Amino acid sequence: MHADEADTDAALVRRLLSAQFPQWAALPVEPVDRVGTSNAMFRLGDDLVVRLPRMAGAAEDVEKEHRWLPRLAPQLPVPIPVPQGQGVPGDGYPWPWSVYGWVEGANPVVGQLRDGDVLAADLAAFTTALRRIDPMGGPDSYRSEPLSARDASTRRAIADLQALVDADAALAVWEYAVRAPEWNGPAAWIHADLQPGNLLVSDGRLSGVIDFGCLGLGDPAVDLMPAWYVLPAVVRPGFRAAVGADDAAWARGRGWALSVALMELRYYRGTNPLMAAIAGRVIEEILAEG
Repeated sequence: MHADEADTDAALVRRLLSAQFPQWAALPVEPVDRVGTSNAMFRLGDDLVVRLPRMAGAAEDVEKEHRWLPRLAPQLPVPIPVPQGQGVPGDGYPWPWSVYGWVEGANPVVGQLRDGDVLAADLAAFTTALRRIDPMGGPDSYRSEPLSARDASTRRAIADLQALVDADAALAVWEYAVRAPEWNGPAAWIHADLQPGNLLVSDGRLSGVIDFGCLGLGDPAVDLMPAWYVLPAVVRPGFRAAVGADDAAWARGRGWALSVALMELRYYRGTNPLMAAIAGRVIEEILAEG
């Protein structure tokens, strides 16, 4: 998927474990088939997972996650990955890597949600709990910039995708979002990547949230993205009410979802059909609202 991606497989994981965490070296190792694109994941026994960054940019997040996830986890309403060990480069693998506790659940299949109202309420509870945690000392989120800073790149993505999306409609939504008042509240924790591949569900309920590579402080509107990435249109008003999003925040959240989806569709359309399909559906959902 990426030009600078490292080769990873179960054999590499076993070698790394044998050299650095021999206490886990005898446990079975199985690749995890999930949507994520920044890290390769391997289940380790029943209770652990090994996470290897695929590229240098993702490796830069390892230290942040090991520092902050143990502090955030007790204050959140659903499980998140808690680090159990931090590995170092070795055996030809060039970056730091992690062993986490396993979080149960499956990625939601958009369009096949058993109870969208329940999931909407769970997502609202997670995002509001996260943004209420004391931000003291927290890093800026990967997506901490105002929407206006993404204007040129989003317009280029729309132009590049004219054969796949309604460019005029996309521009209208984007321009409305960019004109919305910017966030001027206090710094707040945001996950910043609440997509299907980073959410886990069980029996229709949110059972976990994973992949905190974009974690940091920023505009809480960024965490409105699952309204279009995950939730059906009929439950969006309930989600919006539960998170307390005013008109400006909702416009910014929709703008974030559109911008991210456009760039994902452009980047993954030739390398990751599933990610491209998700992005394409998000764009359709947004434009259908007018």
